[in-house]
Amino acid sequence: MAGAAKHAFVIAGTSSGCGKTTVTLGLLRALMLRGLRVQPFKIGPDYLDSGWHSAVSGIASRNLDAFMLPTPTLNGLFAKQMQHADVAVIEGVMGLYDGYGTDPNYCSSAAMAKQLGCPVILLVDGKAVSTSIAATVMGFQRFDPTLNIAGVILNRVNSDSHYQLLADAITRYCGIPVLGRVPVMADVALPARHLGLVPAQENAPQDERWQKLAQQLEETVNIDLLLNLSRLNSLPQGEAPVIPDSALADGLTLALAEDEAFNFYYPDNLELLEQAGVKIQRFSPLHDTKLPDCQMIWLGGGYPEVHGAKLAANIKMRESLQKAHQQRIPLYAECGGLMYLGESLTDGNGETHAMCGVLPGHSQMGKRLTRFGYCEATALHDTLLAKKGETLRGHEFHYSDFSGSLPAALDCCKWRDGVAISRWQGGFQHHATFASYLHVHFAQRPSLLNRWLAVARNHL
Repeated sequence: MAGAAKHAFVIAGTSSGCGKTTVTLGLLRALMLRGLRVQPFKIGPDYLDSGWHSAVSGIASRNLDAFMLPTPTLNGLFAKQMQHADVAVIEGVMGLYDGYGTDPNYCSSAAMAKQLGCPVILLVDGKAVSTSIAATVMGFQRFDPTLNIAGVILNRVNSDSHYQLLADAITRYCGIPVLGRVPVMADVALPARHLGLVPAQENAPQDERWQKLAQQLEETVNIDLLLNLSRLNSLPQGEAPVIPDSALADGLTLALAEDEAFNFYYPDNLELLEQAGVKIQRFSPLHDTKLPDCQMIWLGGGYPEVHGAKLAANIKMRESLQKAHQQRIPLYAECGGLMYLGESLTDGNGETHAMCGVLPGHSQMGKRLTRFGYCEATALHDTLLAKKGETLRGHEFHYSDFSGSLPAALDCCKWRDGVAISRWQGGFQHHATFASYLHVHFAQRPSLLNRWLAVARNHL
């Protein structure tokens, strides 16, 4: 690799909720304070963790999703971002070996570390344990001896004496470096709600708390050793996704909903559209009174149920979206966007709010997850992104249910270890509007955007 050394490591945990995101944010800031160019990544489809990465670092965090993206494409996107970075800080998903089904080598943090050729730093909870912590670390080591678990960071360890006891046990029985400890710091805890973390857009990061966390990590984590252990010998071999048809995209403007209620977007998706020639004009369904001049519209996921009353009160914006739909301006909506396009939404408090009325139907918030996880969705008829018979790979994660009178546009299937464990139908194509609960990474097949672009050209 020409030029300065590059580094990359995966912050992986023993389970969900062990503190990966907080430690990732602290390391991002600590490395930045050293003058290094960081590039945050998140393994899997999560928008919330990556949103916090972006807010704290000022660099758009990228999702590394092995289910939605072919290996060459994912590697190519990773290598592209690393061209302008010194160190990749990659937050894992769930526990280190948790993936799609019971195969630890598919869609897990471990599999991604091996695919990219970078080491794992294992984050282990050190609270209320002593020598037994070595058994935990040893189990993760022995489960896959081909995986490079290069070091351990101990979380929730407040005293040096407790840390030394834990570090001595791990060093003695596991023969692996212990890089340091992270104490309990209540003032840097991340706010959460039903889908996970509260989006960074709603809870503007207070810079001083991340500075404080970074300074703490400099004192109690050996960052010099971390960098030494995470030096990359080479970037993974891959290829850039094919750019959508520039002849179709030239001159088009996309109106992108982005505010506290709608903010779930993969930066790679937006870049694909921009590289093809689409101009992106952001607007707020909460605060603006009309759409910008545009030939295509995208309503991403988010939390419309939290902002239901304010969305309902913005009658002019709802009317603007109704008018665009009636004019057949192609409108794509994912998850929260689907909920907003219905006639009404009942939130978690039982209050019902009027929505846009573009789609005949109603959203109802529930107390538990309605759908969660990866799925394959086959188009039952032609849609804005896929023609009849084509399949999209995506991710659903929602507590709401949408009931409507339109025929379903997608036949969805969730697999586990080669067996179909759940099938359902969802999504709607109404005039030039396509809306579903499915979150999609366009780089899986960039040509799918050509369908959307072709319809949009009719409105130039």
